[in-house]
Amino acid sequence: MPAGVVQKFFITSMFMWVAPLAILYGFNHNLLGLSNLSPNAMTLLSGFAAVISVNIVIAFYICMAMKEPSDKHEPDPKFLADAKASVSQPTGEATTSSQSQKKQE
Repeated sequence: MPAGVVQKFFITSMFMWVAPLAILYGFNHNLLGLSNLSPNAMTLLSGFAAVISVNIVIAFYICMAMKEPSDKHEPDPKFLADAKASVSQPTGEATTSSQSQKKQE
Protein backbone atom coordinates (compact mmCIF):
# COMPACT_ATOMS: atom_id res chain seq x y z
CA MET A 1 0.00 0.00 0.00
CA PRO A 2 1.58 3.29 -1.05
CA ALA A 3 2.40 5.86 1.61
CA GLY A 4 0.22 8.46 -0.11
CA VAL A 5 -2.89 6.35 0.42
CA VAL A 6 -2.18 6.00 4.13
CA GLN A 7 -1.51 9.72 4.42
CA LYS A 8 -4.78 10.61 2.67
CA PHE A 9 -6.68 8.20 4.90
CA PHE A 10 -5.10 9.68 8.04
CA ILE A 11 -5.81 13.28 7.02
CA THR A 12 -9.39 12.47 6.06
CA SER A 13 -9.92 10.62 9.34
CA MET A 14 -8.66 13.64 11.25
CA PHE A 15 -11.10 15.89 9.37
CA MET A 16 -13.92 13.48 10.22
CA TRP A 17 -13.21 14.17 13.89
CA VAL A 18 -12.22 17.83 13.76
CA ALA A 19 -14.93 19.22 11.45
CA PRO A 20 -18.00 18.15 13.47
CA LEU A 21 -16.37 19.05 16.78
CA ALA A 22 -15.42 22.49 15.44
CA ILE A 23 -18.97 23.03 14.19
CA LEU A 24 -20.47 22.00 17.52
CA TYR A 25 -17.99 24.20 19.40
CA GLY A 26 -18.76 27.14 17.12
CA PHE A 27 -22.50 26.79 17.62
CA ASN A 28 -22.26 26.29 21.39
CA HIS A 29 -20.03 29.32 21.90
CA ASN A 30 -21.92 31.59 19.47
CA LEU A 31 -18.92 31.98 17.17
CA LEU A 32 -21.15 31.83 14.09
CA GLY A 33 -23.37 34.78 15.05
CA LEU A 34 -26.58 32.78 15.42
CA SER A 35 -27.38 33.83 18.98
CA ASN A 36 -30.99 34.76 18.18
CA LEU A 37 -32.06 31.09 17.84
CA SER A 38 -33.68 29.15 20.66
CA PRO A 39 -31.53 26.54 22.44
CA ASN A 40 -33.53 23.70 20.87
CA ALA A 41 -33.13 25.12 17.38
CA MET A 42 -29.42 25.73 18.03
CA THR A 43 -28.94 22.11 19.11
CA LEU A 44 -30.78 20.75 16.08
CA LEU A 45 -28.99 23.04 13.64
CA SER A 46 -25.55 22.27 15.08
CA GLY A 47 -26.25 18.53 15.01
CA PHE A 48 -27.43 18.62 11.41
CA ALA A 49 -24.43 20.72 10.38
CA ALA A 50 -22.03 18.32 12.12
CA VAL A 51 -23.58 15.29 10.41
CA ILE A 52 -23.51 17.01 7.02
CA SER A 53 -19.85 17.93 7.53
CA VAL A 54 -18.95 14.27 8.13
CA ASN A 55 -20.83 13.26 4.98
CA ILE A 56 -18.98 15.91 2.99
CA VAL A 57 -15.64 14.59 4.26
CA ILE A 58 -16.65 11.03 3.33
CA ALA A 59 -17.70 12.14 -0.16
CA PHE A 60 -14.40 13.99 -0.56
CA TYR A 61 -12.48 10.87 0.47
CA ILE A 62 -14.45 8.74 -2.00
CA CYS A 63 -13.64 11.22 -4.80
CA MET A 64 -9.95 11.10 -3.87
CA ALA A 65 -10.01 7.30 -3.84
CA MET A 66 -11.70 7.17 -7.25
CA LYS A 67 -8.93 9.35 -8.71
CA GLU A 68 -6.21 7.01 -7.44
CA PRO A 69 -4.40 5.24 -10.26
CA SER A 70 -5.37 1.62 -10.43
CA ASP A 71 -2.79 -0.72 -11.89
CA LYS A 72 -4.04 -3.82 -13.61
CA HIS A 73 -3.93 -6.58 -11.05
CA GLU A 74 -2.40 -9.85 -12.23
CA PRO A 75 -3.47 -12.89 -10.20
CA ASP A 76 -0.93 -15.37 -8.90
CA PRO A 77 -0.20 -18.02 -11.59
CA LYS A 78 -0.10 -20.86 -9.02
CA PHE A 79 -3.50 -19.81 -7.70
CA LEU A 80 -4.91 -19.79 -11.24
CA ALA A 81 -3.50 -23.25 -11.96
CA ASP A 82 -4.97 -24.64 -8.71
CA ALA A 83 -8.34 -23.04 -9.43
CA LYS A 84 -8.47 -24.44 -12.96
CA ALA A 85 -7.51 -27.88 -11.66
CA SER A 86 -10.23 -27.82 -9.02
CA VAL A 87 -12.86 -26.76 -11.56
CA SER A 88 -11.88 -29.45 -14.03
CA GLN A 89 -12.07 -32.28 -11.45
CA PRO A 90 -14.86 -34.76 -12.20
CA THR A 91 -17.93 -34.34 -10.03
CA GLY A 92 -19.10 -37.95 -10.43
CA GLU A 93 -18.28 -38.73 -6.80
CA ALA A 94 -20.58 -35.99 -5.54
CA THR A 95 -23.54 -37.12 -7.63
CA THR A 96 -23.15 -40.79 -6.66
CA SER A 97 -22.99 -39.92 -2.96
CA SER A 98 -26.12 -37.77 -3.23
CA GLN A 99 -27.90 -40.60 -5.09
CA SER A 100 -26.93 -43.08 -2.37
CA GLN A 101 -28.31 -40.70 0.26
CA LYS A 102 -31.64 -40.56 -1.61
CA LYS A 103 -31.77 -44.35 -1.71
CA GLN A 104 -31.15 -44.55 2.04
CA GLU A 105 -34.02 -42.17 2.76
